[in-house]
Amino acid sequence: GIYKYTLIAPALMLFGSCRKPYDPPAVSATNSYLVVEGVINAGSDSTFIKLSRTVKVSDKVVANPETGASLTVESDQNTSYPLTEISKGNYASPGLNLDNSHKYRLRIKTANGKQYLSDFEAVLNSPPIDSISYDIKGALAQPGVHVYVSTHDPSNKVVYYRWDYQETWIINSYYPSYFVSNGDTVLGRNQITQNITDCWQSDTSSTIVLGSSAKLTQNVIANQPVISIPSYSEKVGDKYSILVRQYALS
Repeated sequence: GIYKYTLIAPALMLFGSCRKPYDPPAVSATNSYLVVEGVINAGSDSTFIKLSRTVKVSDKVVANPETGASLTVESDQNTSYPLTEISKGNYASPGLNLDNSHKYRLRIKTANGKQYLSDFEAVLNSPPIDSISYDIKGALAQPGVHVYVSTHDPSNKVVYYRWDYQETWIINSYYPSYFVSNGDTVLGRNQITQNITDCWQSDTSSTIVLGSSAKLTQNVIANQPVISIPSYSEKVGDKYSILVRQYALS
């Protein structure tokens, strides 16, 4: 027993001394780069652009919105469409209904006077989504609900696609609440008007879902995976809905 402890102790000291903090320049740099998120919506739907600044991985603050900027969508014919800051770092414009025969770009002027310009891009209208489908896999595949999207473009103008989505599902409390307090008295809860057992939760996509028909014999996207929900997730415990949006990419 004595020899056993004598051998293990130096080994533990050796392994412990090999661990050193490492902060590579890309992680520890204090650079504050401008991050632009969003797309110019050419149709009747609103255009949303989010501006923020990068932060270090070690920072406690993870959201760093860029406020007070001036954003405009410009055409190659010198027509401009301004965006309004609707919340910190979030800029929006109602439906632009852009002319498909012209090209457009985004101009950004930050509060400190710096300007950024995107390249002019032609308008690409996304074809409609053909269907949203799902299946339930088990045994050999990951058990759960797997959602797919299918589409095609008979005009063959769009071959690169992107999708995002918004999920909504119902949450059922394990124990119902039958009583409520009005401040000094405990009363029976009205299960119709004061029901807190059932509520709804929503979330937006956090992954980049891309698809392409460029190398296919037909311009058809069939059963492109959108999201996989594990069978144990509360999302699919009762009621679940997903709203998928499709974008055409150059």
